Amino acid sequence: MSFVAINVLTVPPDMRETLERRFAARAGEIDRTDGFEAFELLRPVTGQDSYLVYTRWDSRDSFESWMASDAFTKGHAQAGAHGPAATGASVWTFEVAERKERV
Repeated sequence: MSFVAINVLTVPPDMRETLERRFAARAGEIDRTDGFEAFELLRPVTGQDSYLVYTRWDSRDSFESWMASDAFTKGHAQAGAHGPAATGASVWTFEVAERKERV
């Protein structure tokens, strides 16, 4: 089964638009990475200030290879040039125990 990594980003309200604009203009390096399956940026709706950056991989090894790659560094370089939009971050990781998708 797949492996999921969720980056939890604490984003102040005045930086939300900046964060979303940066993700929309992202380098896209992850899209070409072996083992990559899916990406979603989840915007908070009510009662919280955390965005979730959801990625799904074919294995933990693929995710760890991405994290250690030059492509990861390149993909995150643009945000670093302008300072962070988030004030905090943590990563949650999961193995997918069951998945159902609409056919």
